[in-house]
Amino acid sequence: MKVAILCGGEGTRIREHTESIPKALIEIGDKPIIWHIMKIYASYGYNDFILCLGYKGHLIKEYFLNYNSLKNSDFTLNFGSEAENIKVHNNNMEKWNITFVETGLKSNKAERLKKVREHITEDEFFLAYGDDLSDVNINELLYQHRNTGNIITLTAIKPISQFGVFEIDNDNKITQFKEKPRMKDWINGGFFVMNRKVFDYIKEGYDLERETFEELVRDKKIGVFKHDGFWECMNTFKDAQKLDHLWKKGDAPWRRW
Repeated sequence: MKVAILCGGEGTRIREHTESIPKALIEIGDKPIIWHIMKIYASYGYNDFILCLGYKGHLIKEYFLNYNSLKNSDFTLNFGSEAENIKVHNNNMEKWNITFVETGLKSNKAERLKKVREHITEDEFFLAYGDDLSDVNINELLYQHRNTGNIITLTAIKPISQFGVFEIDNDNKITQFKEKPRMKDWINGGFFVMNRKVFDYIKEGYDLERETFEELVRDKKIGVFKHDGFWECMNTFKDAQKLDHLWKKGDAPWRRW
């Protein structure tokens, strides 16, 4: 199955980084966030990717074009032979097949997805946002999707509140403090499984989470996979710092490789 990743947005809320690079190349540890997302899927055996490019997409292409260069490897260079002889000592290169598609600088998510339609030949495919990390079980997500008959299954999560909250009684006295509790409502956490029939719902001018999803809701063809584990979206500079800290201290829940 192919994995399409939306990585064309301008990342205006994290402008500290995206003035010079696309959001997908912001590093968590020593690797860009898009590498981490791809590693999540690759750890389940899904190595065929479609990158939906837009803002500064050429830099994403350059990153992967240079990824397999010798600068990322340990090697011995023998100048004593008639021809230069290079022996590579580590073989840590990813076995990924990546299709790069320019989907427009200002395109919305539905438009980006529609522009990669010709590269999706199977009935089912994964879709991921280019700024979410999670320990969601991809195989369980796919299994549930296949047993529902839905056109889309999205991963539903309950995010952690950014703020501490408190409860108040009838006398306007605080009865309990809760430091950044998990919210009660479910939200869209990305990590989708989709059937190609979704393209029939993407009409001219539609966005993905609005008109397209709304029509699927009316037809009762969109379901959720509830995930209670780790999920973080890298929307701000503070989010990037948090993910980077988790990775560097060896406490990155999304890492299963």
